[in-house]
Amino acid sequence: MLTIYSQLHQLQHGKLEMMGGRFVPVFEKPARAEAVLARIRAVGLGEVRAPEDFGKEPILRVHRPRFVHFLETAWEEWSALGRTHDALPFILPVRYTNQEREPQNIDGKLGFYSLDMATPITSGTWQAATASVKVALTAAQHVRNGARAAFALCRPPGHHAAQDYLGGYCFLNNSAIAAQYLRDQGAERVAVLDIDYHHGNGTQVIFYDRPDVLTLSLHADPSVEFPYFLGYADEKGVGAGLGFNTNYPMPWGTGLEVWMEALEDACMRLTVYSPDVLVVPLGVDTYKGDPISQFKLDSPDFFKIGERIAKLGFPTLFVMEGGYAVEEIGINVVNALYGFEDAS
Repeated sequence: MLTIYSQLHQLQHGKLEMMGGRFVPVFEKPARAEAVLARIRAVGLGEVRAPEDFGKEPILRVHRPRFVHFLETAWEEWSALGRTHDALPFILPVRYTNQEREPQNIDGKLGFYSLDMATPITSGTWQAATASVKVALTAAQHVRNGARAAFALCRPPGHHAAQDYLGGYCFLNNSAIAAQYLRDQGAERVAVLDIDYHHGNGTQVIFYDRPDVLTLSLHADPSVEFPYFLGYADEKGVGAGLGFNTNYPMPWGTGLEVWMEALEDACMRLTVYSPDVLVVPLGVDTYKGDPISQFKLDSPDFFKIGERIAKLGFPTLFVMEGGYAVEEIGINVVNALYGFEDAS
């Protein structure tokens, strides 16, 4: 399987995030992608290739122009105030406030466009985030050109980013941008099967009113887990998109048996929908040793996940998302990809 990778991901290296009421070292760090790449090369999964440049237009097909402009200029505005540390918001919009009027000050803008205080903007964020998009689009193009599958080793991740907000370590929604690109290139139906531990809230919001992109997400129950405010089972889509969004929230402590039952239901829905291309946001933070997650999957389980997805028979784009147990992330990701390859 072809892997697309850019070393520019290393430019996003935030120092601190807010978790549990205190600042801690950011869990989303360059070592994650490097561990996956090292495992891919160690086992000989396939060729590793650099991404191509697709310009800004595919990003603007998903994200609002003023949000993209904010991401591109945020560090310049932040550092113009003499600040050399990472940029984080200290105020966030709440209910009953004007959430459509963009503040002029960078502190207000950070809150306006942020979901949380865990996603620091650094001097290299824009370069890293746009390189991550290029990785996803290059892998998507490979699948569009006839490949059975490709792996986009994206970092920073993307599935928590919506049209006009960042969060959950995500700035630009790599999977959604790739899905929209595939539609624009002629795919009539695209499906997104998100298997990250956390709900793909940004992807859901982006496609919530559309029938041409089916979205399914297997994740921890948002009543007890980030992102909290989306990801419930009764969220089915709206308007033309009603019935084209399905969530599978599961309780803390979920193991393989229950998790695979949810995957099986999702696979049945995918079979009925019969997409031209399947996009899989591949998070391995469902692993039992993940430091910020509460599921109980083990490393061999990821083979089974890959095998089941392969049996669907659809051209498949894997896009790297979460997974914060750095020692095991490479093993778990490659197990899923090998499981897919072996069953194809």
